[in-house]
Amino acid sequence: MSRSIDRRTFLRASGVALALPLLETMQPGRLVAATGGSPRRMVNICNTLGIYPEAWRPKQTGAGYETTEYLSLIDRHREHYSLFSNYSHEDQTGRQPHNSEVTFLTAARGPGRDGFKNTISIDQAAANHLGYVTRFPSVTLGTASGQSQSYTANGVMIPAETSPARLFRKMFLAGEPEEVERESRNLASGGSILDRVKAEASALRRRVSSADQVRLDAYYAAVRTAEQELSEAGAWLKRPKPPVEEDQPTDIPDKADLIGRVRLLFSMVPLILETDSSRVISIMIQDHGVVPKVQGVNGSHHNLSHHGQDEAKIAQLKKIETQLIGEFDGLLTKLRERGDSHGPLLDATTVLFGSNLGNANSHEPKHLPILVAGGGFRHGKHHRHDGGHDAPLSNLYVTLLQAMGVETDQFGQSSGSLTWS
Repeated sequence: MSRSIDRRTFLRASGVALALPLLETMQPGRLVAATGGSPRRMVNICNTLGIYPEAWRPKQTGAGYETTEYLSLIDRHREHYSLFSNYSHEDQTGRQPHNSEVTFLTAARGPGRDGFKNTISIDQAAANHLGYVTRFPSVTLGTASGQSQSYTANGVMIPAETSPARLFRKMFLAGEPEEVERESRNLASGGSILDRVKAEASALRRRVSSADQVRLDAYYAAVRTAEQELSEAGAWLKRPKPPVEEDQPTDIPDKADLIGRVRLLFSMVPLILETDSSRVISIMIQDHGVVPKVQGVNGSHHNLSHHGQDEAKIAQLKKIETQLIGEFDGLLTKLRERGDSHGPLLDATTVLFGSNLGNANSHEPKHLPILVAGGGFRHGKHHRHDGGHDAPLSNLYVTLLQAMGVETDQFGQSSGSLTWS
């Protein structure tokens, strides 16, 4: 017979602790009362160099739309996401052509112009509402630099974390600094924290329900996979150094490995949500300023996004974006396969995927490619706003905030909320 265990239970070894996923055995009555079921979560992902429209946007609306070149890569999830066309933020042309990057999650007008001050981003509005119900109210990630799309109510940017290794230590290991560092060295040499907490893990398994046993087994497998991926990337070998006039080491030194960086960040998302370390995550896929390490590509991602209708450049751009969307497919798969005591993670996690540019070739911040997955919404259709002007994307943001429990009818440039069926 299973017994209730505390929500903050950790598996400990030599002073280092590993967080656990939410289990039904963790005082289930109190958990359900506090959350009303599975906790509501939000994940925002933006590919700042756009998504080639002809390969993404369906021609038909409704449930019977014909899939496209890119959407075919995620079509097995069709009933779990909705597509939105002809939505955007107004007045997004700034001093620089890519200034709209900083306002994708805020909808502030005139980015980059004299006197511009950003406004709060949707992720921080959700995080402020939740507060410290989790150890980290929000997690902001980036593939290339500390630049992010997360802004406080005072218009201050929250720096992005780019190191999956630091993120892993920050999220899942606890203890004195020297103990965590020792565990990092153990991982670098091929060790695993799971091996070091094996006895406690076995004892815990005997205390929980059969459903929780299955959930723990899946979680342990995911942690071990993450350890292996980080080790293979050399993440744990790149330890922080004392302050010197040298560049900080990165987990994947080759900036050209855009896909590898995206994959590692995406692999952290289910672990963060499973452990309830945070319920709000934002990821910015950035321009790395180099030729991506993708077979058949010899131009930089940025230059290829400005293809000028050159078929050879478009072909290379699609090779890059095909792999990026393939990684997104993998993330959706993990969020559907893994879960808490109330069901798959995706059921209670709203995932926003899109770009601040509708046509990167001309830096056009209109007709944005927008997808919303999970979150308990009714999905499976392509919704297109018809009219002379795009509808406010902020209307969708209002709805996403309401799904997080935020009592609001306004955000950014909204004129109301967006409902669909």
